[in-house]
Amino acid sequence: MSNNTNWLIDNAHSEIAFKVKHMMISTVTGHFEDFTATAQTNGDDFTNAKLDFSAKTDSIYTKNKDRDAHLQSDDFFNSEKFPEMVFTSKSFDGENLVGDLTIRDITKEVTLNADFNGIAVDPYGQTKAGFEITGQINRKDFNLTWSAVTEAGSIVVSDKVRLVVDVQFIKQA
Repeated sequence: MSNNTNWLIDNAHSEIAFKVKHMMISTVTGHFEDFTATAQTNGDDFTNAKLDFSAKTDSIYTKNKDRDAHLQSDDFFNSEKFPEMVFTSKSFDGENLVGDLTIRDITKEVTLNADFNGIAVDPYGQTKAGFEITGQINRKDFNLTWSAVTEAGSIVVSDKVRLVVDVQFIKQA
């Protein structure tokens, strides 16, 4: 008999960030400000947990309004037509989190590294679970295809996007 436990993301203690090389000499970090995630586990064991995540693509924030607007445009996310990016897990062995990532109208299987930092009870009596999830995708796989080259021949935005996700889940009663 399964003993299902439901968990909800703690937005105040979570961050969904990405890092992209800019002109191949520096890294730009951005994050999504509007996101949600749930997990379903067997008891408190996160092995083979079912994880669902979504972020509103118009909540992208890179500390630069013009850049954020460009990322929301059809060159990248097209937030108007594709308001959410979604990840649905298929398996989690304690280290590798495999699932389907949907950006725009493209869904691809991705494997992310997930460090489970354990479970703790906070001062308010809530049981929390923490994860650090990292990985890399090629933005062109998801039709984020905008490209430009500087006069010196450097690519302005790299194809590789590193994902850096710090997540705290709250156990639901």
